[in-house]
Amino acid sequence: MKTTYNLPCNIAQTLNIIGDRWTLLIAHEILKGNVQFTDIKKSLEGISSNILSDRIKYLEKCGLVTSVLYSEHPPRYQYQLTDSGKDLEPIFNAILLWGRDHLQKCYKKIIHSECQHEVTIAYYCPHCETNVDNLSVVEVNEEKVSS
Repeated sequence: MKTTYNLPCNIAQTLNIIGDRWTLLIAHEILKGNVQFTDIKKSLEGISSNILSDRIKYLEKCGLVTSVLYSEHPPRYQYQLTDSGKDLEPIFNAILLWGRDHLQKCYKKIIHSECQHEVTIAYYCPHCETNVDNLSVVEVNEEKVSS
């Protein structure tokens, strides 16, 4: 049985979904356009077929991936990220940027397609219509519903 975090924390609960070995890499491969099982397996050297299959099924169960039958004999599927799965892209980008700054060897970078310069992450407040530097993480209080 999978070990999970039983903490009231967005990070812990998100890791319960995407924190297993290979899971984020599988979602990233689908985001990059490797949508067939064999293509994902080729791109992720060292992953076994049964682990890949289990992780894809789990991503489907969690609503991050959908499968589409593209061949009936034998049955073959393509995988697509749901909107929820596509929303992982900024996480992938943040990890790439962290790696650029902290790994001994940098393998990839993110550039602005038009000018070819590297980018950074910015936080935007739609209320103030400005980029912000001062951030706070606050608890979300559940509103009590009167009966």
